[in-house]
Amino acid sequence: MGKDYFKRVHRHAPTRMWINNVTREEALFAIEAGAQNCTQNPTYPWKILNDEKDGAAAKALLDELIRADKSDENVLGEFQMRLIAGICEIFRPIHEATGGKEGWVTIQATPIHEDVDTILKWGRRHGAAAPNMMLKIPVTKDGLDAMKTLIKEGRVVLATEVMCVAQAVKLCEAYKEAAAGMVNPPLIYFAHIPGIFDEEMQHQVKQRNIEIDKDALYQAGIIIAKKIHRLLYDRKYDVRMMSGGARGLHHFTEMVGADCAVTINWKGSVDELIALDAPVTDKFSASPSPDVIDELLEKIDDFRRGYERNGVSTDEFETYAPVVRFRNNFTTAWNKCLEYIAKRRVELG
Repeated sequence: MGKDYFKRVHRHAPTRMWINNVTREEALFAIEAGAQNCTQNPTYPWKILNDEKDGAAAKALLDELIRADKSDENVLGEFQMRLIAGICEIFRPIHEATGGKEGWVTIQATPIHEDVDTILKWGRRHGAAAPNMMLKIPVTKDGLDAMKTLIKEGRVVLATEVMCVAQAVKLCEAYKEAAAGMVNPPLIYFAHIPGIFDEEMQHQVKQRNIEIDKDALYQAGIIIAKKIHRLLYDRKYDVRMMSGGARGLHHFTEMVGADCAVTINWKGSVDELIALDAPVTDKFSASPSPDVIDELLEKIDDFRRGYERNGVSTDEFETYAPVVRFRNNFTTAWNKCLEYIAKRRVELG
């Protein structure tokens, strides 16, 4: 089995694979496959607690933290930070060898409390935890306000939960404002999430019995990605784009050719693409059919809102349906961890 698919992508296209939500073993596999950076999210602590290889050590660490702190929320936040700091160590040689250009590992704080003060509190703690720990912050009204402060402090940020054109533009303008006058403004990415966007569009089509061409529906998230990518180029924003939330292999392969990063899981994505070892071709440059775009705009209101420049207001970012769907994945896993901690605290006496 060939293992050079992603290395060939990196040779023939500006598209870069980042690995998502990995165990220590998966991180090493991913680096061998060509990954130079990593995204982690708030489902990570629950994943590791249930991992066959890393779970026992993680539970021992969690017991230690429970005994040291009476706040379950603080314990979970510290637990997540310690786990991800371990992944940072794996990527740190890449970070040092590239002068800080690569080797980043992201961390996102509690998805339950995403007010400005909480984001700032954890953002500053995360920024001090490892030199290659990148702050992952949602593009909501409070998230944007917190990001401006952290950017001015020189913190490296991945702005996440971007589902619509309006969020991407608002983030780019916020960075431009915050970085104005800085001699060396910090690196910033934003993560557009076409996989979850597609999942939500499919849900709405089924729920509302919308008759729509399945081939048009298949393209919805990537069409938004292409519009955002073009907008970045046209406006010359000094912000880097990432694509995430993959729900199928096409959420990577259809992005090949884009000047952006694409973050995907090891199991079910990276491993399968390595096994397929498909030819590397630029699919991103192909323009979507105007008829496809028209059908999506006409039949799915949330696609129209996501596609239009001002389709979603800043105050609506947090409640826009695809964002809610994405965040629910995080809050579910986070709450499971909190329940585990509360139960374990009783057991420990």
